[in-house]
Amino acid sequence: MTGWFFAPVALGRIAIVRTIAYLFVPVDVFLITPWALAHRNVPVELYQPLRIARLLALPAPTHTIVVGLCAALVVCAVAAATGRAPRVLGTLVAVLYLAWMIVAMSYGKVDHDRVGYLVLLAVLPTVGPARWGDRTLSERAGWAIKATAIAVVCTYFLAAWAKFRFGGIDWLTGATYTKAVLRRGTIFSDWTVHVPYLLVLAQFGTIAFELASPVLLFLRGRWQTYAVLFLFGFHAMVYAGLTIAFWPHLVALAALLPLERTRSWLADRRSLSRRGDPVPPGAART
Repeated sequence: MTGWFFAPVALGRIAIVRTIAYLFVPVDVFLITPWALAHRNVPVELYQPLRIARLLALPAPTHTIVVGLCAALVVCAVAAATGRAPRVLGTLVAVLYLAWMIVAMSYGKVDHDRVGYLVLLAVLPTVGPARWGDRTLSERAGWAIKATAIAVVCTYFLAAWAKFRFGGIDWLTGATYTKAVLRRGTIFSDWTVHVPYLLVLAQFGTIAFELASPVLLFLRGRWQTYAVLFLFGFHAMVYAGLTIAFWPHLVALAALLPLERTRSWLADRRSLSRRGDPVPPGAART
């Protein structure tokens, strides 16, 4: 079991994941969830702190606290994306982003797509230095990726449990997806409400794959890659049909891909192209 938790992963993957994860912070703050920053102007009387905020006795988010927290988070994230001082800057980003999520989610709305990303930010500093293209295998890197994978799987599996907890068995046979399409549908999904039982079958399919998500933890090599790409495809389909995307979750999900191979794959293709040789489909496959 210890070997499963610490199965080595190339440090190059951690370096790429860090860049993506830390640069995502300003994108999230200013483009994806700008309403969190808008809480600086919300009366503190409307603040309903999450349990973790109550346990830590965190102060109510005043205008000064929200603006200061936002500025510190963005600056630290951009600095961390350079790869310098990975433990110190990474820890600061993890703590500040958690505080930012407490501010964002303490007004009656809690998003479940942040779990994997929060865990990813928490474990990245534990790996230490990592450079792009470094194929050195590391158990610390393996543990960080495995912890992120567990959080990603829990997001799916517990989503199924939540559906039954709040919607009961009727979630499967009701009009959940029909209501979603009628409210948020696009040209890619509007037609589905006219096909009998199609959306009900989609509800059964969603529950089935969410309950089966723990399988992802035990797949290896290309099979895990195929499974992760399937999940990306699922989220792309949801976004096309309902304009709903779990962006932080997708960043965490990307950590499960063999990103460390990207650099060598691109280099080999450029080399073959310069020589004028045909690029075989399996070029640079390792």
